[in-house]
Amino acid sequence: MLGKPVPDFSLPSTGGAPFRLSDARGSKLVLYFYPKDNTPGCTLEGADFRDRHKEFKRAGCEVFGVSRDSLASHEKFKDKMKFPFELLSDEDEAVCKQFGVMKMKNMYGRKVRGIERSTFVVDDKGVLAREWRGVRVPGHAEEVLNFVKAL
Repeated sequence: MLGKPVPDFSLPSTGGAPFRLSDARGSKLVLYFYPKDNTPGCTLEGADFRDRHKEFKRAGCEVFGVSRDSLASHEKFKDKMKFPFELLSDEDEAVCKQFGVMKMKNMYGRKVRGIERSTFVVDDKGVLAREWRGVRVPGHAEEVLNFVKAL
């Protein structure tokens, strides 16, 4: 997918209006896929993107978080964490599958299927410019911001 146009998709979004990728053309986008609302790593990751949100905006970039949680769960999480960006609900995993982020993971010694923490940058023409898979949270949002600024 890297270097190729990202196929259009639509997902329910916090804030009321559905998100459609094609509507975002002309802006750079960060799509960060995370396993679950209100879990420690996901809360930390969202807070890092929140704390750098103004810098992403100055770089002409919109940020969106994506997980399989319901829209109701996303609304509560966004409100609690005061995220200035929207969260997208992919309950049927269609977009997770499109980006190849569904993986078998080890949770407390047992295998579970879930989202591998991953981030994608889509340029202003809708082309996938960069991807990070198996993300470790500390320093990640800063690395993504530096890439976006250089784009």
